[in-house]
Amino acid sequence: MVLHFGKATSIFLKTLPWVAVRFAVGAAFALLAVGWFGLVLWILFGSMGVSGAVGLVLLLLATVVFGGFVALIRRYVLYLVTAGHIAVIAHAVDTGDVPDDQLRFGKQQVMDRFVEASALFAVDQVIKTVIKQFNRAVASIGRLAEFVPALRQLMTIATRAIGLAASYIDQAILAHMFLHEEKGTWTAARDGLVLYGKTWKPVLGSTLLIVLGMHAVALAFVGALAVLSGALGGFGTILEIAVWLVVGGVVAIGYFGLLSPWIKTVVITTYLVEAEGQTPDSETMDYIADRSSAFTDLLEKAENETEPTPVSDRTEGEPTPSAPS
Repeated sequence: MVLHFGKATSIFLKTLPWVAVRFAVGAAFALLAVGWFGLVLWILFGSMGVSGAVGLVLLLLATVVFGGFVALIRRYVLYLVTAGHIAVIAHAVDTGDVPDDQLRFGKQQVMDRFVEASALFAVDQVIKTVIKQFNRAVASIGRLAEFVPALRQLMTIATRAIGLAASYIDQAILAHMFLHEEKGTWTAARDGLVLYGKTWKPVLGSTLLIVLGMHAVALAFVGALAVLSGALGGFGTILEIAVWLVVGGVVAIGYFGLLSPWIKTVVITTYLVEAEGQTPDSETMDYIADRSSAFTDLLEKAENETEPTPVSDRTEGEPTPSAPS
């Protein structure tokens, strides 16, 4: 198995502006959540002075409203930002470099490929379903663990690796779609999934190594926390809580701000490099269809699709589809 960590890390560093944009958007929504619940708590229990039971009900209602409405907007905005980043990663893997104005390039790619964000969501949900069904069928060692108890721990780690990879593989398929704008949306999704059916071993293998590395780091981190906890034992409770909050914040920023986008870049890069030079074939297509009912539905959509005119073939002066506001 050939690893592509070096190439992926180089691309990740080149696309740090997109990483920064995604982090800024996530931080903005986090601050919005803190401000919202802070305001609600102050109004309910400070200004209004409501009773405990009534206050808890109103707080629950405020949580549902915030969680439903704002979470939907957050998902919408973050996914568009993620799609722009994926477009730049795909371009970097394909050409070896990033565009001069990568933020504008990524935004334009999303606008050209998906007239409406709802189309992006629809394709993504189908792709995720196919990937889950395919991985469950070909990459599960659960049955072996029933007969070999020593494999149970290995099964746990492998399951985590598969789950982690599955959360990014749909983005790798999206990268394939950006590189093949001459194909219709569903046709490109179909071909991308077929190529994953031919390259899933190195993709999941690389992710397994990442999970093993994360386990090792986690063990070392737990040991460091034990030392820190002992050192803080003689200080006041408030200072100890403050230190743990800082530690938790650093861990969250490190994972969601840097590690998660790096893993995404590794999965996308591994997929695109391994799929280079390969073509979708009917044998693999049938193999996936036998293991995923959702893929059969996708095949029908691809067969009924009229392929769009590539961006490069548009008549001069023809308006470019606009992104949703």
